Amino acid sequence: MSETLLSGPKALGNFLRSQRENTSPEKLGLPIVARRRTKGLRREEVALLSGISATWYTWIEQGRDIVVSTQTLANIADTLQMKPVERDYLFRLAQQSDPQQAPVPAIENTVLAAVHQVSHPCYLLDLTWQMLAWNVQTAALFEGWLDKDEQPNMMAFMFTHPLAQRLVVDWEGRAKRIVAELRADTMHYPHDEALNEFVGRMQGNERFRAFWALQQVIVREGGERIFRHPQLGEQHYHHLSWQLSSNRSLKLIMLIPDG
Repeated sequence: MSETLLSGPKALGNFLRSQRENTSPEKLGLPIVARRRTKGLRREEVALLSGISATWYTWIEQGRDIVVSTQTLANIADTLQMKPVERDYLFRLAQQSDPQQAPVPAIENTVLAAVHQVSHPCYLLDLTWQMLAWNVQTAALFEGWLDKDEQPNMMAFMFTHPLAQRLVVDWEGRAKRIVAELRADTMHYPHDEALNEFVGRMQGNERFRAFWALQQVIVREGGERIFRHPQLGEQHYHHLSWQLSSNRSLKLIMLIPDG
């Protein structure tokens, strides 16, 4: 395992020791011993509850350069009852992928309402690119789609709605890019049933299937977006994409007019 100040065996060991020392025996239903010298749990207790030897767990805490399996890390995280953010941090320190994926968080009403506080086109997408909320400026920009589709989906719009290729300048470049962005999204939730079903359904579209086969991965970033609107004329925007720290499955999109 490679070692840096912020990750690697020593950083992993220090984090585990802190988690162990701050986990009370009562929390795990262990009996309280009158003369308990160790703060929090003993190493032997964590090892026993995690299904590994006390020596192996000690080596992990000592920061020895050993290979710790994902299952061992998962068992330790379960034993110490780590919060999702602590568990994620543990696996990142160990430079491993968590076999137990965290569920997609619920969507807060305040997030849905936030799009209406923006004076330019703004909308909220979920993990499968479903349009969850949008303001009146977005509705005007996508007139002919958002006012007619009861369950609008931005990815489906780009590949199946006749308006998309007329409205979006450089449609092929944009379509290819958002497929690469979708592939990048899947690495965070590879086992999510809704996301897997959505990608499978979209592959029924020939153009989507061709772009998906390119195996391109791109993170969402800003840049110029140009629309050729039938009433408003050519519209130039700077695209801003925000990912919520509390729910990385959501993307808040803002289109700021150029000039």
